[in-house]
Amino acid sequence: MEKIPMTRAGYAALDEELKILKSKDRPEIIKAISEAREHGDLSENAEYHSAREKQSFIEGRIKELSGLISLANVIDPTSLSGAIKFGATVTIVDEETDQEKTFQIVGEQEADLTKGLLNVASPIARALIGKEEGDSIEVRTPGGEKSYEVLSVKFV
Repeated sequence: MEKIPMTRAGYAALDEELKILKSKDRPEIIKAISEAREHGDLSENAEYHSAREKQSFIEGRIKELSGLISLANVIDPTSLSGAIKFGATVTIVDEETDQEKTFQIVGEQEADLTKGLLNVASPIARALIGKEEGDSIEVRTPGGEKSYEVLSVKFV
């Protein structure tokens, strides 16, 4: 299988979620299922069915996270330099509105625009890859073509 690029912070977040699921959530749901079984008839026991559903979700998420972690290619942005690539923190300005935005280009699993974490597979990130400070990019958006200028590139 193909390795999944992610930052150290993204890897740590996935690893922490996996630890919590295994050490806290899984034992709690097993206990809840056991208690629900003690209430008698399982066919009409809403607590039991709810707990089993939650257990299914937890086990699925554990399997998903274990797979992601096993395929992780952790990239340390501080060891990089030069043109924009995975891990770069980029400040761009919209050439029409002069609105500045700062993003770090990260893996799909850790992307969160509200935190300034841009998916490496997104149209803006793909347009930015290989560019340098001062370069302009064109990005096709649902609202039409947008032009941005790269103001700064940092690897932190």
